[in-house]
Amino acid sequence: MSKTKVYQARMKEQYLKNIVPTLQKQFNYSSNMQVPVLKKICLNQGIGFAVSDRKLGEAAVVEMTTIAGQKAVAAKSRKDIANFKLRKGVTVGVRVTLRGNNMYEFLDRLISASLPRIRDFKGIDRKGFDGSGNYTLGITEQIIFPEINMDKVTKIMGMDITFVTTAKSNEEAMALLEAFGMPFKKLNTNEN
Repeated sequence: MSKTKVYQARMKEQYLKNIVPTLQKQFNYSSNMQVPVLKKICLNQGIGFAVSDRKLGEAAVVEMTTIAGQKAVAAKSRKDIANFKLRKGVTVGVRVTLRGNNMYEFLDRLISASLPRIRDFKGIDRKGFDGSGNYTLGITEQIIFPEINMDKVTKIMGMDITFVTTAKSNEEAMALLEAFGMPFKKLNTNEN
């Protein structure tokens, strides 16, 4: 019997072959099991403005599903709030959590195709770390993703992308994400 090769994302292969040995040497880990791992990527989009128009909420779910390559879930309001004209059960957000090959494929598309499409892009901010090894990146327009058809976009919407890692510190998490190729802004060493 011949063994069939199981599909593995390009970024996962890069992680196993290049990033693990590099980070193990950089942080003097005694075992390769100590090297931080990217556990999941969470995409969140708040669409509170869609309270009055149900079609905007449905369009947001379709767009997020297209971007992520995995079914997005609508976040519904839990109670009525008269001041915000909000009813219980109305879509107020869209979210999707990516793991495994889907996560690595999304990361690859984000770094190689989407981020370079941002107008006047100078790198992503270094201040999005939470102190526990996680990083959150804010995107202002969903149209940077090549999967989105510009003609079908009804409203420009932003989203938050959170990278959840097993890193113990911001320094380790930044090293991991930089090794994947995340284009962080260069540090200004000669500030006036």
